[in-house]
Amino acid sequence: MAKAPTKAAKARSGNGGAGESAQPDPAPAELLEYYRQMLLIRRFEEKAGQLYGMGLIGGFCHLYIGQEAVVVGAHSTAKPQDTVVTSYRDHGHMLACGMDPKGVMAELTGRQGGYSKGKGGSMHMFSRTKNFFGGHGIVGAQVPIGTGLAFAHTYKGDGGLCFTYFGDGAVNQGQVYESFNMAQLWNLPVLYVIENNKYGMGTSIERSSATTDLFNRGQAHGIPGAAVNGMDVVAVRAATLKAADHVRTQGPFILEMKTYRYRGHSMSDPAKYRTKEEVAQMRKEHDPIDTLRDRLLAAGVADENKLRDIDRDIKAVITEAAEFAQQSPEPDVSELYTEVLAAG
Repeated sequence: MAKAPTKAAKARSGNGGAGESAQPDPAPAELLEYYRQMLLIRRFEEKAGQLYGMGLIGGFCHLYIGQEAVVVGAHSTAKPQDTVVTSYRDHGHMLACGMDPKGVMAELTGRQGGYSKGKGGSMHMFSRTKNFFGGHGIVGAQVPIGTGLAFAHTYKGDGGLCFTYFGDGAVNQGQVYESFNMAQLWNLPVLYVIENNKYGMGTSIERSSATTDLFNRGQAHGIPGAAVNGMDVVAVRAATLKAADHVRTQGPFILEMKTYRYRGHSMSDPAKYRTKEEVAQMRKEHDPIDTLRDRLLAAGVADENKLRDIDRDIKAVITEAAEFAQQSPEPDVSELYTEVLAAG
């Protein structure tokens, strides 16, 4: 059985901040790549919404539209050995990890060509080759899993960290604080990323949390944190670089990404708990893709024609993914009995 890290192994111990070293601005090619990745997620989710409306995606489907800067900016700092785990709003995380849109879309439609052979659906697919350890349907359940993955990094000594994503709706779950305690006790390399999109299902954070500065939630355990503009991919990347440096050298850190989802909690949610004006204002003033687009144009990194070409290419990728998903066969009934038990 794995043992807890010894005192000698606690070289990362300490409660300092995420580091103050200045981070270089992303190169033009990097900015274009962030734009492409965010647009890929946006177009993928728009298509997923269409397929859901056509009855080709069953069950629950939670779209990531509006939150693209969080995972793109954060994962741009990842190293090959790092791991990722998240909640049921997971399509964007899969794509940011490099998972094939065809395999992700096929899984959403319950087809054999999906990453979990059509058995996981929207909320439960995995890719060991991409170090993506799943979306998870139970609120907050991925947090102890991510903490366990961080323990594995320590135990193996591979220098990796675990990006553990969860939302503002999960921050009041008891298992989250049990995980915080263990992570700090053993100085585990885990970066807790709270995607605060302002609403846990249909309840605003102001109505569900006595304290709304979520980056402070680790204070009782000595875990430092920081708040980030989660609608700005460059700001997310800069903050994550600092936080990841802390995690790799000192232990756990909390990043609160202040973001926003444009759609309802899931496809079945009409989102009547907020006004259309609120959503429209966020789209107009804070959209992460439009913000980066304006920056690219203003800096002369790309012109309108270049950005249109990127959009056209991505739409072709998404069309191919949707066609692959619809043409892939449904899993055989025998798949119900596969991958249930692992050989001892």
